Amino acid sequence: MRYTDIAIIGGGLAGSTAAAMLGRAGIPAILIDPHDTYPADFRVEKLSGGVQLERFLRTGIAESVLRRATFTGENWIARFGRLLDKAPSRQFNILYDSLVNAIRDEIPEDVTRVWAKAVSVATGPERQQIVLSSGETISARLVVLANGLNVGLRHQLGIERRIISACHSISVGFDVAPAGRNSFDFPALTYFSERPGDRIPYISLFPIGPRMRANLFVYRSFDDPWLGELRRAPAATLDAALPRLKRITGAFDIQGEMKIRPVDLYENDARHQPGVVLVGDAFATSCPVAGTGCDKVFTDVERLCNVYIPHWLASDGMEADKIAAFYADPVKRACDEWSAAKAFDFRAVSTATSPYWTAQRWARFLAWSAQGLLRPLGGAFDLEPNLLGHSSSSSSSSSSSRSSSSSSSLSSSA
Repeated sequence: MRYTDIAIIGGGLAGSTAAAMLGRAGIPAILIDPHDTYPADFRVEKLSGGVQLERFLRTGIAESVLRRATFTGENWIARFGRLLDKAPSRQFNILYDSLVNAIRDEIPEDVTRVWAKAVSVATGPERQQIVLSSGETISARLVVLANGLNVGLRHQLGIERRIISACHSISVGFDVAPAGRNSFDFPALTYFSERPGDRIPYISLFPIGPRMRANLFVYRSFDDPWLGELRRAPAATLDAALPRLKRITGAFDIQGEMKIRPVDLYENDARHQPGVVLVGDAFATSCPVAGTGCDKVFTDVERLCNVYIPHWLASDGMEADKIAAFYADPVKRACDEWSAAKAFDFRAVSTATSPYWTAQRWARFLAWSAQGLLRPLGGAFDLEPNLLGHSSSSSSSSSSSRSSSSSSSLSSSA
């Protein structure tokens, strides 16, 4: 049996970040994951400026990790085949597996890494035991469950899941290449849907190294025939849904494999569990359309590793009442509530046809048109492209407003 203070199950974004933070703080920890190198996975593909980067910086590892990303300093905003604004941005583009592996490189050597699967967990108010697929057993004071969408251990622990919105959105990722020319005119682009009936909030195009990636988001059921058409004839299906997109992009070809990932919104109730704490998607999912997934992961891990774990380790026991303080943390709760609200607001502004939401769409379109006209004259309000399609407040706006830029990423999954 191996002994430690903290056992982290899951080496994705949340788990690897937690391991790096705890190791840097000198807290004994073990990271448990089946893969010594994180495999390709369609999740986070970029990190955006504003509060999202501020949250990442609080982990202490952001600067080194972001050196591996492709930086974009300008994001074009367009709708109805019209360029509305060339908005300044702080956008760092990086595939999820590259992001996780870069974070793993920041984990200190004294953090033990065990490349195996956790097959069972027994928890209690004092110590926890984890049995691995290798047959080894680990004893820890606290288990950090950061294994994303995997449900086996949570079922075993009797943790109940509350489904908030089944198949709330679907994310589609693919590469594009300009046809008949060497490059696109734009550095990065967010193109908003032309018709609510298409159930497409927007498509985002951005470079990762020499590649131009596209993230398309839709609000449809996973068995919708439209998705079958997108797989069978992607170019024709995309042209029909966004007929004026190529006025901005020019002709392009879709290359390589098309990744499609549906997302359920859910929350797991682990408030009454001693000895284990859930972070990232292991606790609750977010909608990729709203781009708040990284905000939630970095908030969870920063609060847990900087505030709660040092406090918990200073006294005996890991009873449920002690751990419940993390789930009640006001900073975490504010981020969770903000993320959930944006998920439903964006769906409404993208697909609802009532007079109110129709007016909201036109108001946002006109606001961005004005912003784009003012920017060359030096009269722009320094607005970031908001995921709801409207401008945030001025540069003195609140943190939560500035964090919701349309340069936000496909939602992270830890």
